[in-house]
Amino acid sequence: MLKRLILAVLVIGLVAGTAAYWRLWLAAGPKPGAHRVTIEEGATLASVARQLEKQGVIPGTATTYRGMARIFGSSDPVQAGEFEIPAGSGGDSVLDILQHGPPVVRLVTIPEGMPSILVQEKLAALRELTGPAPLPVEGTVLPNSYDWQAGESRALVLKRMTDAMDKELARLWPVRKGNCPVYSEKDAVILASIVEKETGKPSERRMVAGVYCNRLRIGMKLDADPTVIYPITKGKPLGRRIKRSELNAITGYNTYREPGLPKGPIANPGKDSIAAVLNPAPTNALYFVADGTGGHVFAGTLAEHQANVAKWYAIRRARGEM
Repeated sequence: MLKRLILAVLVIGLVAGTAAYWRLWLAAGPKPGAHRVTIEEGATLASVARQLEKQGVIPGTATTYRGMARIFGSSDPVQAGEFEIPAGSGGDSVLDILQHGPPVVRLVTIPEGMPSILVQEKLAALRELTGPAPLPVEGTVLPNSYDWQAGESRALVLKRMTDAMDKELARLWPVRKGNCPVYSEKDAVILASIVEKETGKPSERRMVAGVYCNRLRIGMKLDADPTVIYPITKGKPLGRRIKRSELNAITGYNTYREPGLPKGPIANPGKDSIAAVLNPAPTNALYFVADGTGGHVFAGTLAEHQANVAKWYAIRRARGEM
């Protein structure tokens, strides 16, 4: 009879203890409001429990929480990344979010025509990323918006950008029209980077590409200001007019002195500029100049071009720019 009584007491105590732990398991931590938790790659349940206790995300101690997780929770591993914990989340919800929930997604946008030195600076400025910000080879980043998570390395985010460029070139190069004398993917990116810098109007890209393809075909110099600027600033704004000495310099990029393409891209061109080079507009134009509205006017002869330049100078004088 005594043994049965002792056993009954033990069972009652076990049930009561389990119920108490279950209530604790469902309770929210002391930290009020919604908050975010960043889990490092390779973190274990023990290290995560200590982190959650320190941040006030869970009820009780890390040791208690780890024990409850083993009894009541899933055995799945926790994920690396940044996670949003809603206000009032119990210990059970917190573990489920860290094991199975989607990480917080953030975006970094690389605009079309951004030079690699600014891509590097943009990655370096994202404080939640880790590791040094590599300087990408010019023309290897595809402009777009890319997701990243706190705790990721900058090199890994950059790899997504360069992989995207490789994939886009692999898609576009085989379907090129062949009516522009660019003979490699690198050549296409070089010319596309010039097109990107020469016009901000999407509707003009194929026409500008057509002009440069015509010049390349007949051996005429490209005469592109952005190529002169690139070795001076690595693609950043010059902030002044180009000097005569810079127009005369031999740099490998000066298309006023050296015929053909420069030795490398001068920016990271977008997919539309690359597509324009691989399928330029059919045109006899060899020249273009600004028209005063943000676009350009095109000409097939030097005489026509000089008349268009005179009109542009008149517009600038009327604006007080000359």
